[in-house]
This record gives sequence, C-alpha cells and structure tokens, in this order.
Amino acid sequence: MGRPTTKDLAKVAGVSLATIDRVLNARPGVRQVTVERVNRAIKEINFVRDFSAANLARSKEYELVFLLPDHDDEFIGLIREAITEANQSLAHERINVTVVRGPANDPHRLAEEIDTLSALGVDGVAIMAPETPQVRDAISRLDARGIAVVAFVANQPNAESTSFVGINNQAAGRTVGQLMARFTGEKRGMVLVQTETIQSRDSQERRLGFDTIMAKYAQRLKVCPSLEDYGDPVRTAQIFKAALQSDLPVVGIYLMNHDIHEAMQAIEAFGPSQGIVVIAHELTPQTCARLVDGSLDAVITQDVGHLVHSSIRVLKAKITNTSTVASQERIRIEITLRENMPEEKPTVAENIE
Repeated sequence: MGRPTTKDLAKVAGVSLATIDRVLNARPGVRQVTVERVNRAIKEINFVRDFSAANLARSKEYELVFLLPDHDDEFIGLIREAITEANQSLAHERINVTVVRGPANDPHRLAEEIDTLSALGVDGVAIMAPETPQVRDAISRLDARGIAVVAFVANQPNAESTSFVGINNQAAGRTVGQLMARFTGEKRGMVLVQTETIQSRDSQERRLGFDTIMAKYAQRLKVCPSLEDYGDPVRTAQIFKAALQSDLPVVGIYLMNHDIHEAMQAIEAFGPSQGIVVIAHELTPQTCARLVDGSLDAVITQDVGHLVHSSIRVLKAKITNTSTVASQERIRIEITLRENMPEEKPTVAENIE
C-alpha cells in the first residue's frame, strides 16, 4: 500500500475533503468531535502530510528571519555564511531566510527591533540575543501573533513557547573546567574568565558549569570574577592589563566570548609569552590560527551549519505543527586541539550580503 493521501484520510474519517483541509490547516468551522475523529484517523492510517506539495499548490513560501547581534566578528560571519548556504539548498522547499541585525547590548532597542519583525510578514524568527525582560516580553508578543520563535545559540528559557537550538552550555563550561584542571597540572595561581557580558544566558551557564568542576577538581586555583568587556577593545585591554599584572600569577584563562581577537592581543601585550593555559569557544579562522601557533590550548566548538539547519527545521515544525527528530536536532559539544583540527579550516568571506 502506498503513502496514505488526504482522500484516504477523508474516507476513513467519514468526512469531506473540505473538512480534512480545514482540520489540517487549523481553520474554524469544524466541530470538536469531527476534529477528534480526523485526528484518530490520522493515527489509524499513519497519515503524514506532504507539506512541500501543499505549499507548492498554494504557492506558499516560508519567510524566516535570523536576528543576529549587530557587531561583526568571525563567528557571526560563519553563521551568516551558513545561512546563505541554507538559503540556496532549501530554495526547492520554498523557504526564504533573511538576516536582521540587532543591538545586543541595548535590550530596549533590541525589543523594538523584534517588534518590527511582526510587521514584515515573517513566519518564524531565530533570535541570538542575551536574555532580558525586554527581549522576553518581545518574544511573547511574537508568539501572541502566531510567529514561531527559536532561541539561537543563547537560550531564552523564560520566554513563552520558545525552543532552543545550541549546545548545553553548562556541559560546555564543565568541559572547559576539566581541561583547565588537567592542563594546569599542579600549578597554583589565578584563572581569569572573560566574556562580553555575563548578562548573556550562555555565559551564565558556561560560568556555572566551569565553577562546578574547578571547585571539585582544582581547589588549588583561584577563579576570579568574570571580566566583562562589553565588546569594547579599550576596556578589554584595560581589564587584562590589570588582571595580568596582579600579585598572584595567572596560570589559566577561559575566554567565554566567541570573539577572542582583542583578548588575545591584550594577553600577549601584558602577560607572559608562555605558560598560561588558554581555552576558548568556537572554531573560527582566528582560533584555528591560535591553535596552530600554540597560544590557544583548546577550543570548545559547535557545528555552525548544524545550528542553522536545525533552527530552520525547528521553526518549520513549529509553523506547521509537526514534530522533529530530537536526536537530529541535538547540537554536540566538540573539543578541538591542534592535533585534531579539521583539514578544511573555517573561512569567513570578506563581504557577506
């Protein structure tokens, strides 16, 4: 027997094709008892809707938006490249993905940017932003307008009806903690932790996981309060200069932010050239180069292409009220050392439209 069709479903449910169409598209005008009868028939014959064919027949296109921070760094560049590639590969599925930039460190303006998305006729939004009350409420307004939302890279656990696509950041922090404890051997001294802002949920969770392991396995090390640079190169230089020239020796540095350029310059300018264990996040051209020259000891990373494609799949599933395969959408934590770097290193195009 071939794949069940809407005609088969109508026959088993004992209703018309018009009624089937109303139920599948959640349109009004159908009694609840009839909806339940159709849903039972769906399970009985294992009916799976062919959304590609349905969308083609109605000339339906899915308009998706990735809301990314407005600062440009290599990790953001890799995400934008992955979105461009996804757009090309998903054109036959009538999916159109665009990128909108928002001010990551101004929650009020970011909330306003999110609010404008509902006027653009979008079906779904992937949001990469720190969790704040303003952003949470703006996400709730999108949900109230029927726009699907996923939290992308940085979680928004207190926002309504929001799925998360990204690594388990507490586990990532624990992983860094284990590496730091092992790589520093029996050394005693300070460990610095740097991030753009600890307001970001991913930074909070990474710090929590890191502290848990350091307290358990490396009590010989003093982990300092998080150094927040707010994306300001001048501030980055100042905070590292003060920390690296303190009385206690610095034996380890955990760079939680994915943009390490200014931090590494400050470390080289004010710290010893060797002996400090430095661990960072995300595999970019910069972190690859630093692994090669030995100034980075390890990089905790996640597959950017997987992140983007998974977000698109989850958004589409929320829009069409279907399910996804949980194992397919699980983003793995990967540890990259100089010895296991991919042969094809990530590159970022100079200009991404």
